[in-house]
Amino acid sequence: MTLSILSTDAGGASAATPIVFVPGWGMPASIWSVQLAAFADSRTCIALDPRGQGESEAPSFGYTIDRRAEDLRDVLARLDRVVLVAWSLAVLESLHYVQRFGADRLAALVLVDNSVGEPPAPTPSDFLKRLREDRAGTVDKFVRGMFTMSPPEELIETLKRSALKVALADSAALLSYPQPREYWRAAARAFAKPLAYLVTPRFAAQAESLRANRPATRVEVFEHASHALFVDQPRRFNSTLAEFCDGLAPA
Repeated sequence: MTLSILSTDAGGASAATPIVFVPGWGMPASIWSVQLAAFADSRTCIALDPRGQGESEAPSFGYTIDRRAEDLRDVLARLDRVVLVAWSLAVLESLHYVQRFGADRLAALVLVDNSVGEPPAPTPSDFLKRLREDRAGTVDKFVRGMFTMSPPEELIETLKRSALKVALADSAALLSYPQPREYWRAAARAFAKPLAYLVTPRFAAQAESLRANRPATRVEVFEHASHALFVDQPRRFNSTLAEFCDGLAPA
């Protein structure tokens, strides 16, 4: 199966640590377009379309945490020492990747706006129930709710098409990973390389718990942003990421 990627090549500046961006549930690589443009002159960047999302193929299998981690492994196998930036569902997939395959190819990990198993636990959601009852309407509400700003309708439609690309059962399977919350907590705390956790206020308490138990963690809370905080507040997100990457020790 072929996975689609968007990439920029910084040419002479490519000695800087590359960045790999992975989007969340149902979202395409193109949601990182502002970040790709912002870093195009300073370092090589790649944004991945996970299987069944964006321009990647949508096979009828593989919508499990193991297969998605293996897909990530296959992409990273072509690279060496990257900063992996994972948003939403990709936070869990990147932590599972590290647990299964190690962190040899990573210089650092940036986790963006999802639970990492720290207390307090998120409020239970009926999202899966609503998805099964009214998929189109639920996806529309979900996509629009990712932003505090009002993005162009063309962007909304692009994101909705990506989120509706695979069969409902496969889409739901991605939201039903079986690992307990303690698994993600242990994985994040044990990660031995530089780690940043960039979140909206709903995960602020988890961020403080992670930093208390892993003091080296870089934590940033994006007030007045919604789930796609890197779209809502791109200047702050990009400057935070640039500072984090520039502070990494040389290979």
